[in-house]
Amino acid sequence: MVTHELGRPVEILLVDDNFADIDLMKEGLQQAKVHHNLQLAMDGVEAMALLRKEKGFEKAVRPDLILLDLSLPKKDGRSVLADVKGDPCLKHIPVIILTSSRAEADVQKSYDLHANCYIAKSIEWDKFMASVKSIEEFWLNLVRLPACGH
Repeated sequence: MVTHELGRPVEILLVDDNFADIDLMKEGLQQAKVHHNLQLAMDGVEAMALLRKEKGFEKAVRPDLILLDLSLPKKDGRSVLADVKGDPCLKHIPVIILTSSRAEADVQKSYDLHANCYIAKSIEWDKFMASVKSIEEFWLNLVRLPACGH
């Protein structure tokens, strides 16, 4: 496994409540060539608490990259995206929308809220794995991520 140019594992926050998608993402990232740590939030409220290091999450590591589903309980992904991009301490973290929605309104709204990219999940295993591989290749190997103030 290769260490990222940051000199430490890449910290990834996955915000998703679908256990099958979470397992697929974990499997895909385990095959990654770049050393990473994966944190998981099952809803939008938990994601924001983790990102803001609120009670119960004081020791959480700020992620270098956020993988965000739009359909979440308690607080949907659009609200999480708006909060992240509206927070001066969080707005520099790249947010990849990774959702099953192919609706043009969702794509437009995500970019209006400053998502860094939008990927529609495939229900086909090979295509889902190809999406994970493209995230790894682009965001973990090619792009220079900002220092996140660990």
